[in-house]
Amino acid sequence: MRKIVFATNNQHKLDEIRQILGEKFEILSLNDINCHEEIPEDHDTLQENALQKAQYIFDHYHVSCFADDTGLEVDALGGEPGVHSARYAEETDHDSEANMQKLLRKLGNNNNRKARFRTVIALLIENKEEKGEKNAESENPAQLHLFEGIVEGHIAYEKKGTEGFGYDPIFVPDGYDESFAQLGMDIKNHISHRARAVQKLADFLKNC
Repeated sequence: MRKIVFATNNQHKLDEIRQILGEKFEILSLNDINCHEEIPEDHDTLQENALQKAQYIFDHYHVSCFADDTGLEVDALGGEPGVHSARYAEETDHDSEANMQKLLRKLGNNNNRKARFRTVIALLIENKEEKGEKNAESENPAQLHLFEGIVEGHIAYEKKGTEGFGYDPIFVPDGYDESFAQLGMDIKNHISHRARAVQKLADFLKNC
């Protein structure tokens, strides 16, 4: 079984990724490699943040790894909360309830509820692991690969459902009448933004 580090300690994300990737990969968390530092993610785009986190792990721990960044983009709010989704509510960090309440409050009764979830995954693999590649003397010790997943939908007027995490109780994906939190993890893991990005990641890894 191939081991690869996912640059997170978020148990929800770990469970989701492990379920999607199946048993062909052993996904290690930051705790598993004894990384307890606060990894910076202070850029203006999802791609830059994902790469920043992956690069930090690769540079400090010298292991193949991947990191993700996810944002909820609401059209009527000019794309907010976007890259600031996890810290949308003032003076909070990953406070899902506060983030959802702020979003619903700002959106109000606006009829334009169109929104999307976007996930970007940055994967760094040591060149020596690249199948068929001979880049041991390359100036770059790792090769970068990016994967993106998007799911369109809309913001509900109130929270519904108890499964999932983050904004799941207020996000209804296109083609469904229930929120991610109502649909449950089995369905979400087949249609979500992260599922789509991870599937691209998995397809790539299987051919490495």
